[in-house]
Amino acid sequence: MAVKHWAAGVAVAAFVAVGAFVYLDTGRAAAPASTFVLLDGSSKTTTDMQGKVTLVNFWATSCTTCVAEMPEIVATYNKYQARGFDTVAVAMAYDPPSYVVNFAQTRKLPFKVAIDNTGAVAKAWGDVRLTPSTFIVNKRGEIVKTYVGAPSFPELHQLIEKLLAET
Repeated sequence: MAVKHWAAGVAVAAFVAVGAFVYLDTGRAAAPASTFVLLDGSSKTTTDMQGKVTLVNFWATSCTTCVAEMPEIVATYNKYQARGFDTVAVAMAYDPPSYVVNFAQTRKLPFKVAIDNTGAVAKAWGDVRLTPSTFIVNKRGEIVKTYVGAPSFPELHQLIEKLLAET
């Protein structure tokens, strides 16, 4: 009988622990330690993102959805960057660097553009293979939302507003 009570107690404790984990939203994963090599030859790391809300977008010049969503990403960056929001657009390893440079220059992308020439960054961020894939990272460096495909920009803006308001 005592074993039954003990087993029931363990089951209840496990249930409460899982419930608390989900309820408290402590399951946010830290953004993976990564170094982004930017078009100008400089680099940015995930540590540099601390204290800012950051959109990390994996894209390719050959991806029609990526190209179509880029003006919205630019508008989002322009709307929030003065409030502590940043954007890093990471071109996939298979994207020819000359195409990425041309795209960024002709469209006057105002944010940081990186080329993941080895594929290491995409691998670190969950082995990204589908583009566009977008990650929203909070001020503490935690991934709070992932989009595969184009996000709903009104929903994304609500999330950014909420994250920027956090201390």
